Amino acid sequence: MDWKRFEKLTQLPGAPGVEGAVRSFMKKEMIKNSITMKQDGLGGLFGTVPGKEESPRVMVAGHMDEVAFMVTRISKEGFLHFTPLGGWWSQVLLAQRVDVYTATGESVPGVIGSIPPHLLPANKRKDPFPLEEMFIDIGARNEEDVHAFGIRPGDSIIPRGSFEWMEGGHRLMSKACDNRFGCAMSLEVLDEVQNAKYENTVIAGATVQEEVGLRGARTATTMMRPDVFFAVDVGPAGDTPGVTDGYGEIGKGVVIRLMDSGLIMSPGMRQFLIDTAEAEGIPYQFFVSKGRTDAAAAHLQGKGVPSAALGICGRYIHSHTCVYDKGDVEAARAFLMAIIKRLDTDRLKAILGR
Repeated sequence: MDWKRFEKLTQLPGAPGVEGAVRSFMKKEMIKNSITMKQDGLGGLFGTVPGKEESPRVMVAGHMDEVAFMVTRISKEGFLHFTPLGGWWSQVLLAQRVDVYTATGESVPGVIGSIPPHLLPANKRKDPFPLEEMFIDIGARNEEDVHAFGIRPGDSIIPRGSFEWMEGGHRLMSKACDNRFGCAMSLEVLDEVQNAKYENTVIAGATVQEEVGLRGARTATTMMRPDVFFAVDVGPAGDTPGVTDGYGEIGKGVVIRLMDSGLIMSPGMRQFLIDTAEAEGIPYQFFVSKGRTDAAAAHLQGKGVPSAALGICGRYIHSHTCVYDKGDVEAARAFLMAIIKRLDTDRLKAILGR
């Protein structure tokens, strides 16, 4: 597992629709192994390692984008008004640092602010502050300063969250684990299959605009025409204080998503994944979610693509910092390689119920 590469991926800016920095990095990594690449019209990037002609085309996809914001308006006093890109909970925002990225790619530091509680009516001081009334302070003296900094409406705003190993060396925290984890796993897959020459044709890479409606999964699946699709993503951990019926614990292995609001895993797919994990001795756990992953969009393309969502769980996703487990990441890598190796024509038929 290339942890240095994983760290670099988490620190790149990649707002939905503005994933260029992540895409450029992934291109460079694929070029190192002379991987054949294709890019769809929205910006999704996938490398292909061909196998035997009659073997299944297996597609593994992370997504490049992270939850972020967009500048919508600049006040005369020099404050930035913004809108969320992806699912944000207002209580995780105030006093958090961000970087505003200009059209030239330069970043301007800022902090998310609001009316201070000291100046609020007493009856509102304990209420959650609405996101719509927050703003970003970049230290500008007025609107002219903001323009001089190169900032315009439409520019992306990225949360700050450094990559750090936590005490003991078992767990990590960073921004954008959701879903630079999936990007890193796709690159790990390409590294492995390029050297080992698996029988299947392997397609791996990352979509765009997942956090705002699974948009890139549609174009990428249409372009690459897989026989089977695996979304590799991060789900919310259910192991923190106060959660009594959550799914997924960090440190307990790979997450296999049984269903969510966009996909019900087929019995054949479920059995194949369980058999693979148990045969390889890979720890796994089940997950049920109210959200969705790229698998929800991919499985509806063409005549239908058997799909599954798998990966890891993380604490505090969709915030400035996610906490996740080293062993889970390594287990996910091993699981993906085992899936690709074992998914032959007969197993694909079983998944399809034929």
